[in-house]
Parts: sequence; C-alpha cells; structure tokens
Amino acid sequence: MVKIRLSRAGAKKRPFYHVVATDSRNPRDSKFLERLGYYNPKAVGGEQKLVVDQARIEYWTQNGAQVSDRVQFLLSPAKAEAKAEAKAETAAA
Repeated sequence: MVKIRLSRAGAKKRPFYHVVATDSRNPRDSKFLERLGYYNPKAVGGEQKLVVDQARIEYWTQNGAQVSDRVQFLLSPAKAEAKAEAKAETAAA
C-alpha cells in the first residue's frame, strides 16, 4: 500500500521533513516513490513552513494512497487556501 507521509531530514535539533509517497513497508527515511513537497517546522522570516504539490497529492490519493494523520493535519489549511484562491479566480473572471 502506498502512503503519503513525512520523511525526516535535517540536523540534530533542527528538523526538516520531506512529504513523500512511499510503500508503507519501507522504513521512515528510506527510499520513496516520489517527493511531493516539504515541511519546515522551524521556518523563520521569509522561509515557507509548508510547500506541497497539491496536484500530485490528489493524483496519489485518487490512485489509492493513504495520507498519514500528520500530513492530513498539515494539508488542511493548505487545501482551504487553495479553495479560496480558486474561488477568487472564478469571481474575478
């Protein structure tokens, strides 16, 4: 089964996570099928906290991938923001 989950990177006391699509049997930080974005919990200043390719996440979920609880929690504001942008575009057109 394919899962969309976080894969840890970064240094000690300085976490950085990649959002990846991987086989659920693989260990957390091992090989993956596709990198879908990243999450930087320690983002400061102009750095972005979460960057994901929403289209690729939709592709994987439509093909049966399960999204982990943490990734689902991180994506909920991003989905709301994307819907608001789409609504603004249709209202302007």
